[in-house]
Amino acid sequence: MLENGDLIFVREDTEMGQAIQASTGNYSHVAIFLDGFIYHATVEGGVLSQSPEDFFEAGKFYDLYRYTEIDHEEVKKRAESLLGAPYNASFYPDGDGFYCSQFVAEILPIFETIPMKFGDEEEEISPFWLDYYKELGLAVPLDQPGTNPSQLAQSPHLQFKERYLDDYNH
Repeated sequence: MLENGDLIFVREDTEMGQAIQASTGNYSHVAIFLDGFIYHATVEGGVLSQSPEDFFEAGKFYDLYRYTEIDHEEVKKRAESLLGAPYNASFYPDGDGFYCSQFVAEILPIFETIPMKFGDEEEEISPFWLDYYKELGLAVPLDQPGTNPSQLAQSPHLQFKERYLDDYNH
């Protein structure tokens, strides 16, 4: 059951999703549920809000976490003020716009930044990320301060609530 202020962590099998998960842990995306809508930063649309019907897709896994002290009115105000911001595709700390965990950390400022990782068990920077940054014409921001969904999920401020399975997935 989705409740106001729930953080939704997503695991997916897309190429990008797998690259993020290989470098950082269980999740490749994070969003927040506020007053009936899901707010998140997407590659396609930047920062936006969607109905649950439009957000949830079959074939992905969703875990819900709660921050019990959330002031959801304040967080929603911040989220709405950022709607329309572009997607920060570079993941650079000073890049234009926001990537998903950067957006959540911006509107719910309870998370630390950590040195960013782009490798897997074998390489410091995986082939996926080498290609990704080559196309952007940028250096990989290895060890620059950043956030990722798996790291947010491990925050001592959050409590795991449940694996979310509902009518959207059937």
